Amino acid sequence: MSLQKDDDGFITAAAALSVNDPPPPPPPAESAEPAGPSDASRLLKSSFDVHVTLADHQADPNSPLYSIKTFDELGLSPDLLKGIYGMGFSKPSKIQERALPLLLANPPQNMIGQSQSGTGKTAAFVLTMLSRVDVSLNAVQAICITPTRELARQIMTVVNAMGKFTQVTTEYAIRDHNIGSKITQHIVVGTPGTMSDFIRRRIIDPTKVKVFVLDEADNMLDQNGLGDHTLRVKNEIMKHNKNFQIVLFSATFPDTVRTFASKFAPRANEIRLKAEELSVEGIKQFYMDCKDEDAKFQVLVELYNILTIGSSIIFCKKRENADEIARRMVAQGHQVTSLHGAKDAMERDRTIDDFREGKTKVLITTNVAARGLDILQVNMVINYDMPVDARGQPDWETYLHRVGRTGRFGRTGIAINFVHDKRTWQDMHAMEQALGMNIARIETNDFDEMEETLKKSLKA
Repeated sequence: MSLQKDDDGFITAAAALSVNDPPPPPPPAESAEPAGPSDASRLLKSSFDVHVTLADHQADPNSPLYSIKTFDELGLSPDLLKGIYGMGFSKPSKIQERALPLLLANPPQNMIGQSQSGTGKTAAFVLTMLSRVDVSLNAVQAICITPTRELARQIMTVVNAMGKFTQVTTEYAIRDHNIGSKITQHIVVGTPGTMSDFIRRRIIDPTKVKVFVLDEADNMLDQNGLGDHTLRVKNEIMKHNKNFQIVLFSATFPDTVRTFASKFAPRANEIRLKAEELSVEGIKQFYMDCKDEDAKFQVLVELYNILTIGSSIIFCKKRENADEIARRMVAQGHQVTSLHGAKDAMERDRTIDDFREGKTKVLITTNVAARGLDILQVNMVINYDMPVDARGQPDWETYLHRVGRTGRFGRTGIAINFVHDKRTWQDMHAMEQALGMNIARIETNDFDEMEETLKKSLKA
């Protein structure tokens, strides 16, 4: 067992976990999962194929619990419908068609879902939380936990937009966010360590909680021990309410996550995308063969003009690498910024807000930005360091998450992998084999040709 800090700065034990502890007319836009209300006009139709397993075996297509084609069929309040249509949703996405009747059914039932961002899953669980709230009761009634403050803030954007015309109140449970002595808002969104701490200190009273949502559950079970705090939150809720609804979403479902999820959310309905849908098929992928470690920086500098055509994210293995690369690029007159878990909370918020709003174009970061962030203008991702897991093995799941930050909702996206020795080339080749795709080589000896190739790909 090893002690580490999680995203909240809390010391956790990285060890195996046990889970046995006690409307107005709709606009013409198609449906998808927006990054925020400002993106509503650019939504595209979801084409994901969805598989559903019902815990109660109600798989009859004639059943009212099978699927829906419009939000009006869900029996939602007019104020909630107004918020949904106001965000640019015209009809449910594929995953929402199947998930929402199950999520909103009474009595409430648990849900386990496999779905990446971009499929409509955030809107689905947000709508579930909003629909369960009794606004006449000033108490916490829904809790959502996600691995990072960046994702918590993104989810809250959707909650506030969708609940804009309701009387539902919201609050954060994230580090360094100013709150009063007690949270009585209806919906609380936060990170595992802070949420657990707030309940322990009685800042949050869990006795009235009806819905408990876990987003990015696979990331909760990583080496940082976030799952330990998540279990504590669940156990505190269970002390007072045995019948609350648990909603768990995960982008991937390795055996560890599947075992955890089945025990964490017992007797749950399951909804998942086909395995082949969890890919980055629409993103053009390249690798650049750099002669050594320092040559990677020189290539990055040469790429700067292309990086700023839209917005770009450069992923590094370590925090100090991100800061050092940013420092060297700024010293050469380039405008870049870095982001990682060791940064001050206010600085992290400002950095991601500036990047989302286009005030900065190049973000150099660690895996803290690899999961779930929807920033539509990102058209290039660079793996400055190829992702590896705790054992030093190629980590194709993190690769999928990183590369998936570009090409959002059908837009053009490019991913570039830097390789500089036999080991990094083998790691990159392992990604090709794991994902069954070809990653094309781009010469780094001729920078003009390199730039022309990438510009053509961005325009295609």
